[in-house]
Amino acid sequence: MSHDIAVIGGGPAGLSAAINARVRNKTVLVVGNDYRESPLYRAERVDNYLGMPGLTGAQLLDAYQRHAEDMGVEFRHGRVLNIMPMEHTCYLSIGTDMEEAGAVILATGVSRGKKFPGEAEFLGRGVSYCATCDGMLYRDKQVVVVGLAPDAAEEANFLQGLGCRVTYVSGKAPEGLDPAIAYVRATKLEIVGEASVTALRAGDEEIPCQCVFLLRHAIPPTDLLPALELENGYIRVDREMRTNLPGVFAAGDCTGLPLQLSKAAGEGLIAGQKAAEYLDGL
Repeated sequence: MSHDIAVIGGGPAGLSAAINARVRNKTVLVVGNDYRESPLYRAERVDNYLGMPGLTGAQLLDAYQRHAEDMGVEFRHGRVLNIMPMEHTCYLSIGTDMEEAGAVILATGVSRGKKFPGEAEFLGRGVSYCATCDGMLYRDKQVVVVGLAPDAAEEANFLQGLGCRVTYVSGKAPEGLDPAIAYVRATKLEIVGEASVTALRAGDEEIPCQCVFLLRHAIPPTDLLPALELENGYIRVDREMRTNLPGVFAAGDCTGLPLQLSKAAGEGLIAGQKAAEYLDGL
């Protein structure tokens, strides 16, 4: 399906961008996790947002979501696994599906975890970020699911249903995991192998496997777009929220300090406006 603009991330920056693009009559798809999983949603009180002191994070995000829905923004829960910029369009891989957009706005927040040892080396050789994409390749084989997202147990159950021999690893016991799936509690992880993955070291235990599925909330922007330029670890943008890639904009925490709600909403406004202008100029 084709949209004028795809926004990656449904927080304050992403929804501000989406709303301002809709004001300019652009079709907008927001791809991300359930907004109620955001750390902001659990904030007991927000006092530094102009004109609206004392609200909880949940009240603010509920209002943002209603506003965007009322404006006709489309939503899709899922992880963007890859973005392929082409001339005047971008293709986004979301699970096993593909979406097309004329412009992309990155509003992914900040990455809250480093790569595990061996993750980058074995990506595509036994490291996967998508159970539905790659699960069929490992039917009747041993796989490990590293649960770092709320839907990871569901994905592990899916792999078990395909016929994979699944072990689930996370820092705390998941809810809804198939009782037939072995569970290992661990947070110190290392992916090991030779030509491809052979095992996951989880704490003091080594779990033999042919694939490790790393199921995070989201994938870092530079994994989505390797040519994306960074500055001090954040996406480099100009004052119009343009990145170094044509048709790709960014807003919010992913562009740098301060990591504040007002900044995110303001940058989202600019990104939405400028993405719409970019499309009008094609």
